[in-house]
Amino acid sequence: MNLFQEIVQAKKQLNGVVQVTPLTENLNLSDEFDAKILLKREDLQVVRSYKIRGAYNKMSSLSDAEKAQGIVCASAGNHAQGVAYSCNLLRINGIIYMPKTTPKQKIKQVQLFGKSFVEIVLTGNTFDDAYAKGIKNANENHKVFIHPFDDIKVIAGQGTVGLEILEAAKEPIDYVFVPIGGGGLSAGLSTVFAELSPKTKIIGVEPLGAPAMKTSIANGENTYLETIDKFVDGAAVKQVGQLNFEICKQNLDDIVLVPEGKVCTTILRLYNEEAMVVEPAGALSIAALDFYKEEIKGKNVVCIVSGSNNDIERTEEIKERSLLYEGLKHYFMIQFPQRPGALKEFVNKILNKEDDITFFQFTKKNNREIAPALVGLELKNKEDIDAIKERMKEHGFEYRYLNEKEDLYAQLIG
Repeated sequence: MNLFQEIVQAKKQLNGVVQVTPLTENLNLSDEFDAKILLKREDLQVVRSYKIRGAYNKMSSLSDAEKAQGIVCASAGNHAQGVAYSCNLLRINGIIYMPKTTPKQKIKQVQLFGKSFVEIVLTGNTFDDAYAKGIKNANENHKVFIHPFDDIKVIAGQGTVGLEILEAAKEPIDYVFVPIGGGGLSAGLSTVFAELSPKTKIIGVEPLGAPAMKTSIANGENTYLETIDKFVDGAAVKQVGQLNFEICKQNLDDIVLVPEGKVCTTILRLYNEEAMVVEPAGALSIAALDFYKEEIKGKNVVCIVSGSNNDIERTEEIKERSLLYEGLKHYFMIQFPQRPGALKEFVNKILNKEDDITFFQFTKKNNREIAPALVGLELKNKEDIDAIKERMKEHGFEYRYLNEKEDLYAQLIG
């Protein structure tokens, strides 16, 4: 079978196993972009992401002997949950390798879905560490390794999202925005649209700090990224799948890179306005709309909300990254006079009434007239930052602006 036929077969295989998730219009987004914005709510799956589709389709295709031997996978989150749930449904014993840095919430969910059928092994500090151990185990013990994205059965399972969209859509779809990590979802979905709705433009979306697919397509070969920003953990990979790369370079009309801070702003907005809890990768497609606002006016647009496995412990980091991106949070190293009233003078003469000092670290260590203080400011209006800098110069507060030195303030503030 070719890939499209594999996807059609996968849909039959997944019947009664996965949720047929809603395709619903979001009125706020539709009004904002003067378009019809439909959200494909894969965050409402039983394992709170689309990953169950590929995992179950692959595992259900194994021979009786392969099932009896057991399977192995490696994942830092959503794929592990999909595999664990499939192990439980299919009564297959699985070993799931996860990094030691995986949040406890995700580990607990994997065990919950897999119950007695899964063994979780925590190893290394990264997905790559876990992947290496998982492959080694599978090879040595002749077990099938369930790859998170670079497998035809996994791609076919993820592609069923595309079939569901076209079945539910009441009008022709002009654009689909799909998040890209390893490329399984984008490869499968784009194959469906190439076959059934070729006029639809498929726009891949990657985090700015992990542009593995865009870089690969630009280079004409599957390219390994030496360093990435791992914040959008569900879509931050150093290298996409080879199968996925070959399919996406043919099928994708464009790839948008979204700054991590913009993703954070979108997460907070969806929570505050829509009561939707989405993970960073789940917010990618919606965050990309701003970069296509002129093209999508008057169009029918689908955004894939790929998952909602977000750890509440990340909330403060999400807020911080959002404020920095929006130009509302600023860090300075300021030379403060070592005399009484200096801080009061700074507040009264430098800041606006609605501005706030959110971080202040100062220790008098010597008898010099001035000493450095690390200061974090949160502004009401982003346009005010230039005036604040000017007033600091006028009143003799020498400073270094740290927002452009992310590594430095990250070390200082944590």
